[in-house]
This record gives sequence, structure tokens and C-alpha cells, in this order.
Amino acid sequence: MAEQRLFHRIAEQIGQLIDEGVFPPGTRLPGERELAERFEVSRVTIREAEIALQAIGRIEIKTGSGVYVSEEQPHHPGQLPEVSAFEVTEARSLIEAEAAALAAKIISDENLEKLDELIETMGKSDEETSLAADREFHATIARSSGNGAMVYAIESLWRMREELPEVKHSYDAVCEEDAAARAKEHQAILDALKARNPSAARRAMREHFLRLIGSMLDVTEQEAMREVQQRAIESRERFLDVARMG
Repeated sequence: MAEQRLFHRIAEQIGQLIDEGVFPPGTRLPGERELAERFEVSRVTIREAEIALQAIGRIEIKTGSGVYVSEEQPHHPGQLPEVSAFEVTEARSLIEAEAAALAAKIISDENLEKLDELIETMGKSDEETSLAADREFHATIARSSGNGAMVYAIESLWRMREELPEVKHSYDAVCEEDAAARAKEHQAILDALKARNPSAARRAMREHFLRLIGSMLDVTEQEAMREVQQRAIESRERFLDVARMG
């Protein structure tokens, strides 16, 4: 059992080095002897660790060639997928709309009061505090659904919204422009919850995200236009300089 625990631990350490980019996807791992010296274990332990890593798709053992890090790495708990802001928002629309419908039936008066306070905070606070209140607004509705799986899914989507750089950029760009619209949409969601109307809560939450997707499309188009204009300016300056030199 001690030897089994040892090779699992070595497999985890090699996996961590892969995640950190020490052994990038597609590259060949050092030989058994070098790894054994590096981790101060036997070559047998290294071999068993590599077999364990191959079993979960992290490496490929090629007879006569060596051991290679897999090009496609599986996702692990806590590791965020590479997704766009549109994918995150689409998923939020589907899941949070149903969470709101469930919550409408059973949400407590205490949580309804809390949602009222959060909307007020969103409208009167600095950007960072407003974002925190926004997140807590959605989290409170998720918890009020009584469905733990939905809570986990919604929390994971919020992690993507805040921790994936491209997704965060898209959201931040939109949130700077649409504070008034967001306030009305959050109030519409709360009104539906207060009315204990699942259909209205689902519709209000979905409309919130549909408008958000529309705003993202507008911002994406504007950024693309600015990029094209900047390239045109740079090209014009470059060609004019060449013409003057000629």
C-alpha cells in the first residue's frame, strides 16, 4: 500500500508540472532514470506513475519512442475550460432562468428583502462593490432554488466570468455601458419572485441574459471596427512614408 501511495503521489506531481507548463502538451517527458533521480524514487515507481497518467489521458507511452504529454489534456476539478463570454452567458441564461423559476415557489421573505438591499447596493456603490452585490444577487436566487447542483453550476459559471481573462474583459466592457438596463432587469426578476410567479421569473432572468448577449455583440463589433481603423491608419502612415522616401 505504501508503494501504491507513492506512485500516485509521483503521478500527481508530474501532472502538476504538466499543468504549470514545465512539460507542455506534445513534448517528450524525461527518461525514467532522470525522473527517478528528480523525484528520488525507483524507476519502477516512475513506470507505475506513467501508467496511471496514461490511464487518465494525460500522457501517451509510445513503445520505442518514449513518453509524451498528450496534446489534449482532460479537465480536472477546479480547472476552468476555454470558453467564450457568449458560451458562458448562454449557459447562465439556461441554468439561472430555471433556478429563478424554482426559487419563485419557495424563496423566503428574508431572501426577498436581501435581494432588495442588493439591488440598492448595485445602484449606489463603486464598481467593485456593485459587482460583488450582483454576484450575491444571482447566488441568493440560486440557493433559494433548493437545488444544490444548480448552485454549484452557477458558482462555476461565475468563476468563468471572473477568472477567464477574455470572458472578464467582455463582461467588464458591457457592464460599463449598461448599468441602467441591468438595474431594471434585476428589479423585474425580483418583482417576479415577489409575485411567486415561476414563469415570470424564468422569463425575466432569460431576458436579462438575452439583452446582455446583445450588448456583447455590439461591443465586439465596435472593438473590431476600432481594430480595422487602427490597422488602416498604420498602413496609411507606412505607405505614405515609403512614398515620401521614394
